[in-house]
Amino acid sequence: MGSMSVPIRETPTAISYRGRFAPSPTGPLHFGSLVTALGSYLEARHQQGQWLVRMEDLDPPREEPGAADAILRALETYQLHWDGPVLYQSTRQAAYEAALTQLAKGHYSFACGCSRKEIAASGATVYPGTCREGLPPGKQARAVRVRVPDQIQTFHDILQGSLRTDLLREVGDFVVRRADGLYAYHLAVVVDDAAQGISHIVRGSDLLDATPPQRYLQQCLGYSHPEYCHLPVAVNQQGQKLSKQTFAAPLDERNPGHTLVRALTFLGHPPPDELRGADPGLLLRWAEAQWDLEKVPHCAAICSEPDDN
Repeated sequence: MGSMSVPIRETPTAISYRGRFAPSPTGPLHFGSLVTALGSYLEARHQQGQWLVRMEDLDPPREEPGAADAILRALETYQLHWDGPVLYQSTRQAAYEAALTQLAKGHYSFACGCSRKEIAASGATVYPGTCREGLPPGKQARAVRVRVPDQIQTFHDILQGSLRTDLLREVGDFVVRRADGLYAYHLAVVVDDAAQGISHIVRGSDLLDATPPQRYLQQCLGYSHPEYCHLPVAVNQQGQKLSKQTFAAPLDERNPGHTLVRALTFLGHPPPDELRGADPGLLLRWAEAQWDLEKVPHCAAICSEPDDN
């Protein structure tokens, strides 16, 4: 375990199960992010696989100084020990640029000159395809988008079941490099999941809509598809996902056992009374032995306790 970044092989050694937790350093971990980390950790350990941590530090304007180190300290406090070095996306610029070049060579991408304001003004629910056949007169290239086909995509999510998406009408041509020059989330996550050999992605159901474009991008780049499992997300009493924007409280690192019990209960695995308040290591050993995805609620969101608002 460690927090130093190292070069990532683009053709990793095969392994039967490799999962990951990939937080953005926009603030400290809160109860909702603990639920996601815990669920992905327990599934990896239950499958006797590896669990990696990747820091999605690709958006400097949104990042909080010191947040990445604080996230790693919180994981250590809760004894969610990861395998291998932490991967920092900020070190992966060359890999993302190579993927963009590959997309362009395959004619999967195009330059787009549209602003968000222009797209909103068009009244379209997805990108209306203004630049997909070339920049209109007077427009300058701003972003890079992937051209999606008129195609129905289906996949099976371990918790949410079979899902069907009309790529052209429900997703639309999506951004892989933003107008500000930063690489987009879809591109970075797909490239890094492939490079790290991630076989299973266990994450919150707030990212369920991100799966169809990411699966299509995997197809364009010649990558295999990981298995997906989207856990319920923790919401406040107003139905808002716990986040920095909804003023979610940072994790209590003074009493991790109590919060860990709550997170396990949220995921359908309430520990026995004699383990309530136990050391995180003891709780996790119990949870690894008891873990069963069939016990995890299949709903998309669950209200957390009032003190998490």
